[in-house]
Amino acid sequence: MTTQEQTAIGTRGRWRPLTWIIPLVVVGAVVVVLLARWFVALPAVADFIRTYPGQSELPSWAPVGFPLWLAILHFLSGAFLLFIVLSGWTVRRTRRSGVRPREFWIRDNDRLVRTPNPPVRITLTSWWHLTVDSLWVLTGLLFVVLLFTSGQWVRIVPTRWDVVPNAVSAALQYVSFNWPHTDGWVNYNALQLLTYFVTVFLAAPLAVLTGIRLAPGLSVRWRRFDKRFPLPVARVIHFATMIWFVAFTVVHVALVLLTDPLRNLNHLYGLRDDETWVGLVVFVVSLIVIAVAWAVLRPPRLDAVAELTGSVKRR
Repeated sequence: MTTQEQTAIGTRGRWRPLTWIIPLVVVGAVVVVLLARWFVALPAVADFIRTYPGQSELPSWAPVGFPLWLAILHFLSGAFLLFIVLSGWTVRRTRRSGVRPREFWIRDNDRLVRTPNPPVRITLTSWWHLTVDSLWVLTGLLFVVLLFTSGQWVRIVPTRWDVVPNAVSAALQYVSFNWPHTDGWVNYNALQLLTYFVTVFLAAPLAVLTGIRLAPGLSVRWRRFDKRFPLPVARVIHFATMIWFVAFTVVHVALVLLTDPLRNLNHLYGLRDDETWVGLVVFVVSLIVIAVAWAVLRPPRLDAVAELTGSVKRR
């Protein structure tokens, strides 16, 4: 048997579980929807949904619509997050496979601020992951500052206790495919509000803290934290936050495209509340920009970018 035949058999073996997993997921999803539709039709549940339709009232001073800075930071954070996930997955796959990387980045003390610490050698992929991480963190910090100085925070931070039953109501409506009425230009539904709150104020800081703990060089110098915050624990939490961001993005984009897509895309890509094609066009252009950036920022062009901050060595 040739090497190519062995590779083909191995590839078929890896994909074989999908032949029964996908149908099982589809059947399970149908069963869940049918059970949810039966459940929400019960008189007590129907009364609950009428009492809590899924949207918590905002203060009278809450802003309406979205400013330009929010649209720009929304695009940047999404692009950086995509690069973080792709590069992070590459780092994880390389580490688990045992393959020895061929390119490394070494900090150049003469180019950066002088420090007594010796230069740390990391893989080029790790350098790219940490670089995009830094850009994402800076974007997030600017986002939070502008969020609270503009009053936009009130749209993603709970201010009323009824946000919890309204979120439960919205979840029931989503699962039963009787989706709640939502006007994102004015007010998100309660489930959206809580999801955005968890993503911005819980998942993001957790990803940053665990990422710092796992950063090459820092993990060696901070060995005194090994007992209090072991590296394996930090690695599991960091991976879990990545899963959260991926799931959040997939569901978020799916709901945008399934529930009045033109109006939804116009909100953050057209800065308008109508059903014109402006937002869709800008959205498509943004996807092209991200795809071109990902294609361009690969070796050997990535090597040239990395050499602006250090030295790239090859095995």
